[in-house]
Amino acid sequence: MAVCRNKEGLVIMETVLKTQGLTKYFGRRCVVDNISLETYAGEVFGFLGPNGAGKTTAIKMILGLLTRDAGDIYINNIDMRKNFEGAMDNIGGIVENPEMYNYLTGLQNLRQYQRIRNGVTNERVAEVINLVKLENRINEKVKRYSLGMKQRLGIAQAILHRPRLLILDEPTNGLDPAGIRELRDMLKDLAHKENVGVFVSSHMLSEMQLMCDRVGIISNGKLLDVKSASELSSNGDELVFRFTVTPVAQAAEILTGMPDFGASIVHQAPQYIDIKMADISHVNAITLQLINNNITLLGIARQERTLEDAFIEITREGGGQIA
Repeated sequence: MAVCRNKEGLVIMETVLKTQGLTKYFGRRCVVDNISLETYAGEVFGFLGPNGAGKTTAIKMILGLLTRDAGDIYINNIDMRKNFEGAMDNIGGIVENPEMYNYLTGLQNLRQYQRIRNGVTNERVAEVINLVKLENRINEKVKRYSLGMKQRLGIAQAILHRPRLLILDEPTNGLDPAGIRELRDMLKDLAHKENVGVFVSSHMLSEMQLMCDRVGIISNGKLLDVKSASELSSNGDELVFRFTVTPVAQAAEILTGMPDFGASIVHQAPQYIDIKMADISHVNAITLQLINNNITLLGIARQERTLEDAFIEITREGGGQIA
C-alpha cells in the first residue's frame, strides 16, 4: 500500500476518500445509515453487502449523482460540499454498466471523453489503453466488444484524467470466470502500481477475498465492520479440523459422548464433521476414538475461515439479513 511520512517520520496512510455520517432516506426508510469510512491510495477497498444493502445508494452519493440527507464526503481531502468540481476532478467511476457509443471504436470513445477533460494528452490516451490491455482491439467498434472488454474500456475512460480514486459498482456482474480474473488483476495493478485508491462494491464474497486489501461490510444500510481481508478470513489461534467419516451420525454421537472431549462440533454435514479444538493434540485423541468405534475415517484437513464465514458471522451479529 502507498504510504507517506509526516515530519516526525511516522508512516501514515494517504486518504483519498473519507465519509463521515453519510445518511440517505427514501421516504421514511433509511437506506444508508450514518456510514463513516476511509479509502487509501494504493489499496483495493471492498464494499461488501447483499443486494439491497445500500451499496449503490452510498456510491451514487460519493459520485455526486444523488443528494445526501446528512454527512460529509471528502475526495482527496477536498470537501465535496464546499468544492464539488474540485472533488470530482479527483474521482472516476462506473455505476452498474459503462455507457459507450457502440457505433464508434474504443479509441473514438476515449477521444470523445478526452475532449471534455482538460489536460488529457494523446500520450495519456495511449497509456490507459495499454493499462487495460486493449491495444489490439482499440480500433474495433464497441458493438463487437465482449462485456469484459467493455468493462475494461469503461475503466480506461474513468482513469483517463488521472483520478486519485476509482469507484466501481458491481464490476464483475455478467463476466465469465476469465473476464473476472482479468478485471481483478487489472484493479490490483491500478491500486498497487499506479497508487490509485480503488473502491469496489460487490456481493460476490469469493472475488472480494481475492481482490481486496480491506473490506467494509454493509447490511441494511449500516456499516458493520471494516477490516483487512486477511484479518477477516483468519481463524487466529482457533483450530478447526474437518473429519470426513462414515457413518456421520454415529461419529457425532461418539464424539459428544466422550467424557474428556475438549473440543466441540461446529458443523455437521452428510459426509463430514467440523470440530473446533484448543489444542492440536485433540486430533489424535479424536482419531483413535473414531477408529476404535469402527468409524471409517476417509480424511482429516484443517479448515481455514473464509470471507463468507466472516460475512455471515458479522451480519448475523449486526442484525443484518442476507438477501
